[in-house]
Formats: sequence, C-alpha cells, structure tokens
Amino acid sequence: MNIVDSCGWLEYFADGKNAEVFAPIIENTAELLVPVVSLYEVFKRVLQQRDESAALQAIALMQQGQTVPLSVEISLLAAKLSVDYRLPMADSMILATARQHNATLWTQDIDFAHVKDVKFFPKPPLNS
Repeated sequence: MNIVDSCGWLEYFADGKNAEVFAPIIENTAELLVPVVSLYEVFKRVLQQRDESAALQAIALMQQGQTVPLSVEISLLAAKLSVDYRLPMADSMILATARQHNATLWTQDIDFAHVKDVKFFPKPPLNS
C-alpha cells in the first residue's frame, strides 16, 4: 500500500517537475490510501489558489483511493512520531497513517528527509 503526502498530490495536480514521481503511485488506486488530513490540506490549498470547483475535483480524484479516517490509535502514534522526528501535526498524522497500515509514504516535503522508510524526492530547483 502507498500514501502520497499532500505536497505530492499538489505537485501531481500542478504537473510540477516531480509529478512523474507521484503519478504511478496516485494512479494505482487499488494500492492507494488517502489520510483524511491530506484531503483537508489539498482542498484548502487548491481552494486558495484556484476555486471551490477545482478543489472539489481534486478531492474527487483523491477519493478514488481508500480514504483512511483519523482514529485514536493514529492520533496517539502521530503524537509520538511528532516528538521523535520533530514533525508538524499534519505531517505526523500522515506518517502515522502510513505506519499504522504498513504503507510506503511518498513525499517531496523536506520535513521527511530524515525519516526512515519514507520515499523522499527533493523538490527540483525552481530555475531548472
């Protein structure tokens, strides 16, 4: 199973330089888990940058994977991971969801660069 971090989804939707990294993972919906916190983050960002219609279209695509609700177990694991790795709340919840489901987390978020068992792809420079 796989989880794409919110920044990976946004890269995919924007057809950014790392979109080809995330595309095969996102498009393999049978193996795709989507934490609810990712729905929040992507909806908010697309709403800010575009409009509600575009944000709803993004969420509809994301929901082709299996949505994973936030549970007590995931919340407590997220708190531990946040302390261990010094991660922000949303990042720790996404990582906890991956760990709880034995899923691989795919990201370009620098906060995960030092986290074990995460597929991290640095963002290419803006001018390349």
